[in-house]
Amino acid sequence: DYQALVNLSLNVKPGEIYGLLGANGAGKSTTLNLILGFLKADQGVIQVGDSSIINTDIIGYIPENVNLYPYLTGVENLDYFCKLSGFTYNRNKLSDFLSECGLQDVAHHKSISNYSKGMRQKVGIAIAYAKKANIYLLDEPASGLDPLSSNELSELLKKLAHNGSAILMASHDIFRVRETCNTIGILKNGQLVKEMKAGEVTSEELERVYLDFMKN
Repeated sequence: DYQALVNLSLNVKPGEIYGLLGANGAGKSTTLNLILGFLKADQGVIQVGDSSIINTDIIGYIPENVNLYPYLTGVENLDYFCKLSGFTYNRNKLSDFLSECGLQDVAHHKSISNYSKGMRQKVGIAIAYAKKANIYLLDEPASGLDPLSSNELSELLKKLAHNGSAILMASHDIFRVRETCNTIGILKNGQLVKEMKAGEVTSEELERVYLDFMKN
């Protein structure tokens, strides 16, 4: 008897980073789960690329909490998940992916059980990055990352968008969304209550608009 999303309409173009802002329970994760096919919509159409048939081969997904095999190293986890997606890379290339996603070289061959949450998150980002997807879905991707790593993630997302990927990032980190995204939507109680271009508002203005919607 609970409606998680109400007449939500989003359009994320190739080369665009769309930031979906909202408090916990606003419907952000539900939106991503619908696009991934984990949930079925009661009505409406989800079109990914040119098809309403969801093809996860073209989607890279980064969840808030990345589940990895603790007894494998960072490189071994990345190798395993790449092969599940049909990609085979040599060890040097796998290390390159991890480095590009901000994981220090000394950690590449250490067991995941010794990683911090932020380090595990970087492996998760590398798994999605190595998939060379057309579409990236991110659910609180900066969770556990320090400010430098968060900035590196923003730069990586901009690089992917520049190469033509469409990116949808769900978050409640106002500053990171403002710094990373082209378009920002505010989701409240399952409804898209505001949509704006990131370049047209400052971080302070965005925070004020967001808080006004959350309070009222």
